Amino acid sequence: MTVSMIVAKGTNNEIGKNNDLLWYLPSDLKFFKATTMGKSIIMGRKTFQSLPKALPGRKNIVISSDKDFDAPGATVVTDIEAALKESETEEVFIIGGASIYKAYFPIAHKLYITEVEFEDKDADVYFPEIDLTEWKSEILDEGEENGLKYKHILYSKM
Repeated sequence: MTVSMIVAKGTNNEIGKNNDLLWYLPSDLKFFKATTMGKSIIMGRKTFQSLPKALPGRKNIVISSDKDFDAPGATVVTDIEAALKESETEEVFIIGGASIYKAYFPIAHKLYITEVEFEDKDADVYFPEIDLTEWKSEILDEGEENGLKYKHILYSKM
């Protein structure tokens, strides 16, 4: 099984504020959808609650300490190992939030990161620091949208 993470992060690793994204980049949302379609996705309760509904075309797995948490369209588990066991695909995507990224970081094989040239000093959720000496990088594409420059980068564990 390949454990991959997918995230859009700002200049200082910021990824969210008030359980929402910091920017609106439709092309990045399309990249997220295309990359995760047909795969299992693992997320925390708050990330699931930030979505309008379970993401179609993917097996949604939610980690919550509340085993009675109701997540329509998703499977709820209480720990990271159980979430991996629920995965039905060779590649599983970790989609957030911060504590879920941190828990899976030591076993991640790939990081699909959208690096956005943007800073938000009021952000309240951050992606873990990456030791770039442990990863090789490949720029998948780059662009500018809504006044923000971004790069889609694939980091693979060396």
